[in-house]
Parts: sequence; C-alpha cells; structure tokens
Amino acid sequence: MEELPCAEAPAPLDRSPAGPLYVPVRPGPRRCAIRLFRTPLGDRTAVGFTSARGLLATLGPAQAWIRLAEPALRALTAPLGVTTVTVDPVLTAQAPVPMTTGACGDTASVPELRIACEG
Repeated sequence: MEELPCAEAPAPLDRSPAGPLYVPVRPGPRRCAIRLFRTPLGDRTAVGFTSARGLLATLGPAQAWIRLAEPALRALTAPLGVTTVTVDPVLTAQAPVPMTTGACGDTASVPELRIACEG
C-alpha cells in the first residue's frame, strides 16, 4: 500500500458573523445606547441574542432591544475598548435569597453579611 504524505493540520475555521442579533439597549439622553455587560472574569463584552425570545427570557420582558448585525455591533463598541461579542449568553448571577428569620429571632436585612448571633 502506498503511503500518503503527511498533511498539515487544517487551520481552524474562521468564525463567521452571527448575523442580525437582538441587542439589549437602554434609554440615553438623545437615543438608545447599547448595554455592555461583564464576563465572569470581569472583561467588558457586548451581548447579542439570536432570538427576541432568548433576550427576553434572559433579561426580562421590559428589556428594550434593537436589531444589529454582528459587524455593526463590533464597530459601535470598538471605540470603547470592547472587542468581545457574546452571543446567546445565560444569566450567571445567583437568584436572590429570600429574607428569613435568623436563629436569634431577628430578621437579617442582608443575609450574606449575617455572620453569627450573640446572645
């Protein structure tokens, strides 16, 4: 059997633009402004969703949005130093903890700061 020459590993595929995205915005003094978010590591990122349903499920029904192509979103955020676009993120914040009565019978106003009861 004839041995085939060893080929180089193929280059990774370039990521193509995600297409029109649903981008969360907030009201500004003159127009709406793109909302920027932070990654779990603290880096700033622009966010886009591939469906309005995904955006509203993640950010809530009152969230305003506009449609932008990914290259347009990158062009708008690049002057701000934001080079990352996150597509279809999931909310990573923990759910709020309901207030409960502490062991000493008082209600803790901030459960995370409640350390111990002195009695």
